[in-house]
Amino acid sequence: MPEPVLEICVDDAAGLAAAIAGGADRIELCSALAIGGLTATPGLMALARTSPIPVYAMIRPRPGDFVFSEHDVATMEIDIDTASAAGLSGVVLGASRADGTLDGAVLERLAARAAGMGLALHRAFDLVPDFSAAVDTAVDLGFETILTSGGAPRAIDGLENLRQIIAHAAGRIAIMPGSGVTAENAAELLALGVNDLHASASETIDVPPGRAAKLGYVTPGMKRTDANRVAALKLAMSRP
Repeated sequence: MPEPVLEICVDDAAGLAAAIAGGADRIELCSALAIGGLTATPGLMALARTSPIPVYAMIRPRPGDFVFSEHDVATMEIDIDTASAAGLSGVVLGASRADGTLDGAVLERLAARAAGMGLALHRAFDLVPDFSAAVDTAVDLGFETILTSGGAPRAIDGLENLRQIIAHAAGRIAIMPGSGVTAENAAELLALGVNDLHASASETIDVPPGRAAKLGYVTPGMKRTDANRVAALKLAMSRP
């Protein structure tokens, strides 16, 4: 098998630099990772253009669920155009119907807008009632990768579902475990037969004192991508 691929999600310029320094193979570029990741700013997309590794832009216009209005979809189309104009390698998409199934019509529209770019399906996949049907939809729409925890809070807790998803995918699309991926569990996840892992490799930072915190601009639990954690995870993924 080829060498495993480590994708690191980042939401600012410092995180981008740390992921690259730590040896990441690919970047998922976001804003607001504390709420699962939103679309990165045009400025951060432009900065990421200089990255020596591929960068995929998260396309998610707002917090909350993945049931998108026409206004949301129009915003996402413009964000895809921005990512394309910035020269990024791909986009990360997802859209649901109210029952949790993938919204094939919206995804087809967004995928068409991203023609020529790489396509990854994000963890809206983890909300679906039927993983096998969702895999087939993703394949039919031309996605190359599905990011999933197997429907669990952490990928390591979703191993049985991940096994079934991987078996049904049968090499037609890459399955990339993500959520709670660390150097300690990377080998067990790779043993499922996957080649890609997704992680934040972040550490919680202390809230700095001062008026910014008092006025609510800084919140407890903030995290920062750590180059050493990236490097440790990359090392743990190395095959003998």
